[in-house]
Amino acid sequence: MKIETVSVDSVMIYMGIIISEEVLDKVQNTYTRLKSLEHVVDLTPSYTSILLQYDIFYYDSVSIKNAIINHLSKGDGKYEMHRGKLIKIPVDYTQGLDLQSVADFHNISSQELIDKHTQPIYRVYAIGFLVGFAYLGIVDGSIKTPRLETPRTKVPKGSVGIAESQTAVYPEESAGGWNILGITEFDDFHLFEVGDSVRFTDARI
Repeated sequence: MKIETVSVDSVMIYMGIIISEEVLDKVQNTYTRLKSLEHVVDLTPSYTSILLQYDIFYYDSVSIKNAIINHLSKGDGKYEMHRGKLIKIPVDYTQGLDLQSVADFHNISSQELIDKHTQPIYRVYAIGFLVGFAYLGIVDGSIKTPRLETPRTKVPKGSVGIAESQTAVYPEESAGGWNILGITEFDDFHLFEVGDSVRFTDARI
């Protein structure tokens, strides 16, 4: 663990440098434990780190680091597996704007692409870009796909996309450059928390 000052009222806590489920578990566990640290204004977990904002009338840049270390040392030093809740999202892949082009890119059938996309259980690594936009990973390496060369000016709400090694659902209409594999009627984007698990299912089945 590494703690660095970001601003007069915040520090960044790094749990690793490589995006992986092991590091994500450490982030999620530490995030959960730090919720009980007094005089913390906000906690924002991400891929490998946690941004912690503190009350400047109680801590300074040195005392907050000591407080974090002391608070976390109260445990046994082990990071428990914290997978969060499992969220299932049915997808209508027949409405995938880029389903066939992505399948062609990988020289597989559209059904094979759907199978590869629905097989994994993804983790929520970060939330951003839009409110409720959860970055999910990691996709099967055989369907890892570059972003669109020219982003769309409008991507429909509920679009399920893939970009590089991540997949996601657009919580609202937006511009975007992800390859759209399908559409979902799922609308509970407020449920997403870093560390949660997500499983996509074929709505036709």
